[in-house]
Amino acid sequence: MEPAAALTRALRDLGEQHPLLVAIDGHSAAGKSTLAAEVASQIEAALIDGDDFYAGGTAALWDGMSPAEKAHHCIDWRRQRPLLEMLKAGETVSWHPYDWDVHDGRLAPRPRVCAPAPVIILEGVYSARPELADLMDLRVLYEAPPALRRQRWKAREGEGYFDDWTRRWSDAEDWYFNHVMPSHRFDLVLSAA
Repeated sequence: MEPAAALTRALRDLGEQHPLLVAIDGHSAAGKSTLAAEVASQIEAALIDGDDFYAGGTAALWDGMSPAEKAHHCIDWRRQRPLLEMLKAGETVSWHPYDWDVHDGRLAPRPRVCAPAPVIILEGVYSARPELADLMDLRVLYEAPPALRRQRWKAREGEGYFDDWTRRWSDAEDWYFNHVMPSHRFDLVLSAA
């Protein structure tokens, strides 16, 4: 079964309880955003990009951290949690996303808004983290082979960016998926290939 169809079926199997909060987690370039958008187009779902909550920081700061520290601090789950609680209560939320255009630690001046929906999908690496587990109705791991992820990264960002990213972040993701959120801790594991 195709991943989007399998996820849609899993959401329908959860019944009429609304809103449903879903985390789609997985390594970078696994296809999480594409999967989330495909599912959202098939059902009434709101999407939240986990990268909006990047914690910021200099390359030197991140390079001085252990893989465990990077995994814990990369995405500011403390900003995510109250928003998810409000969405779970049926409230509209807004937040200022990390400003990737200036990429100097600032948040963008224009807020994003998410209205209540029957399904809210938080997609991104670290979205299924234990600190948010009690809010999530479904935690999904979306896997893709390393060669496919590498190919997607290079096509999207270029060879040089991929090498820099790998040096700084791949060990943090590996640590997270090996120690914090191994596959058996997810409710559903889907594969891109």
